[in-house]
Amino acid sequence: MADIKYEIIEKIGILSEKPTGWKKELNFVSWNETPAKFDIREWAPDHDKMGKGITLTQEELENLRDLINKALEK
Repeated sequence: MADIKYEIIEKIGILSEKPTGWKKELNFVSWNETPAKFDIREWAPDHDKMGKGITLTQEELENLRDLINKALEK
């Protein structure tokens, strides 16, 4: 399997943390030297391992925000 290159451009925030130290985070990440996107996934404490996650463009993140706000209005 090919190595995945990544660079965390900006750490935005932590959504949750497990007793093992793994944290679900929202970050701005460049994957394989492509333009950075918003990224939600779990990371090991030293960020050398990660779980499956989702990447979002600025527009997708804004749409998600709007959907969350709509859901919270109920």
